[in-house]
Amino acid sequence: MKTINTAVIGLGARGSGNLNNILHIDGVCVTAVCDTYEDRCQEAIKTVTQAGQPGPFASCDYKEIIARDDVDVVVICTNWEYHVQIATESMRAGKIVGMEVGGANSVEECWELVKCYEETKTPIMMLENCCFGKSELLTLHMARAGIFGDVVHCHGAYAHDLREEVVCGKEKRHYRLEHYKNRNCENYPTHELGPIAKILDINRGNQFVSLVSVASKSEGLKRYVQDRRDTIANKELLGAEFKQGDIINTIITCANGETISLKLDTTLPRSYSRELCVHGTKALFEGNTYSVFLDGDEEMFDTLAYYKEAIGNAKAYEEEFLPEYWRTITKEEIEAGHGGMDVFMFRTFFDAIRENKPMPLDVYDAVSWMCITALSEYSIANGNVSVEIPDFTNGNWKTRQRLDL
Repeated sequence: MKTINTAVIGLGARGSGNLNNILHIDGVCVTAVCDTYEDRCQEAIKTVTQAGQPGPFASCDYKEIIARDDVDVVVICTNWEYHVQIATESMRAGKIVGMEVGGANSVEECWELVKCYEETKTPIMMLENCCFGKSELLTLHMARAGIFGDVVHCHGAYAHDLREEVVCGKEKRHYRLEHYKNRNCENYPTHELGPIAKILDINRGNQFVSLVSVASKSEGLKRYVQDRRDTIANKELLGAEFKQGDIINTIITCANGETISLKLDTTLPRSYSRELCVHGTKALFEGNTYSVFLDGDEEMFDTLAYYKEAIGNAKAYEEEFLPEYWRTITKEEIEAGHGGMDVFMFRTFFDAIRENKPMPLDVYDAVSWMCITALSEYSIANGNVSVEIPDFTNGNWKTRQRLDL
């Protein structure tokens, strides 16, 4: 088996986590690491050598990484705003790309990524780990088996209390702070939208058509800072305004008639949830309770006792519809990252490279999901207007074949 020489560019929390996950994959050697902070590079070298691999080349300049002959693949985990720039330069250098999630700065950069792929044909996969999540894959395969009947509507959320992470961005050298100060949009759409797009066959028989986004007022971060005025490290944030609304609701319409609702909820107190909901003519999947409600079980909808009895009943569908990975997952895989989904994602990525197969989350998926950030920003800024979502496949979505996950 040919060793796949891989570089990791961006070694913050997400990048260092991905580095560890990559080191779990057989036949992959980390030959280079990169971050603008030297201490992160040194820590990554230590991580790689402790895993039993030779010490990788390290640089604070990603251009040095993509110029190397001992790098076949680059995994990009930098600030959101640099993903497309590094990805396109890497693809033009002939490096296969795994690109971390994040919203797009503009629709234009999405087109730039598509153009680069179509010119170079260098494989690129969006590293949307939630597409490999247990609930997400269970519902995907149930939908494809017809359990839900005709799917009419899907809902998802990125609901995660990030107030400390955002406010401590300067101290933690994290990039979210500037986004929350300066943008008002659905800034992180792909965790919830990616799995829904696969369920609805987006770019492979179906297409996003338009969206409308609405933002609440912005109070959560300002209050969070004020309530911690005596202990907060970054005193510049006292009295600062944050442009990002506390709750962003986005409605997407699809070519085949379905609707999708997305919610961004990251600056108010709450528990974590992705709120996956799949609503069809025969059944409903409710992610928050891991439950399936079938047509004919109307008592469950109306009576609290029946509803409580149904909670967690999606487990009964696992043996038939979950991929083998999730049915036989090990403790080590669960602990490796995000409950096991990260290892599954990277195995799929490197298997596609090794077997020369199409990337299951390809460039058209990446830009279709990322562009929601820029389009939602425009919708909100212009009075919640409806905005057309570009067809990045140039009409080929009508004939492109579905891929399995």
